[in-house]
Amino acid sequence: MDVTERLKIPLLSSGQAQKEVVHNEALLIADILLCGAVEEPPRNAPPSSPTAGQAYIVGTSPSGAWAGKAGHVAGHTAGGWRLVAPAAGMTLLVKSTGTFATYRAGAWEIGPQAAAAILNPSGGSTVDTEARTAIAAMLAALRSHGLIAT
Repeated sequence: MDVTERLKIPLLSSGQAQKEVVHNEALLIADILLCGAVEEPPRNAPPSSPTAGQAYIVGTSPSGAWAGKAGHVAGHTAGGWRLVAPAAGMTLLVKSTGTFATYRAGAWEIGPQAAAAILNPSGGSTVDTEARTAIAAMLAALRSHGLIAT
């Protein structure tokens, strides 16, 4: 069966019987990924009573219906679990924490990814105290939001 390059969504082929089966599977996968949200950070075991439409990131040591699918996005549908391998750059909202999960270099990164630390201004032959105070306040705000390292 032919599939799309990045997300492996099934494609229809000419002369194919029961095209609706392949088309519906493609729609289910698209429904899971287009919303771009999962319920919580990665987990290893499927929830005991999931609701159709909920999605999760499969943890590094999956079990049960998710066994062997580490890192996949698992979406629950009326027909059971659909597991989709992530593509580099995929970003999903983690609803329980309000943060984002981004798939990069073969792994999920959860939460804000801080840039390298930036030191407060110092030195120089001309000192502008007001400018240094303003810059230090901006750096403190960026650090408090996790946008740059401390």
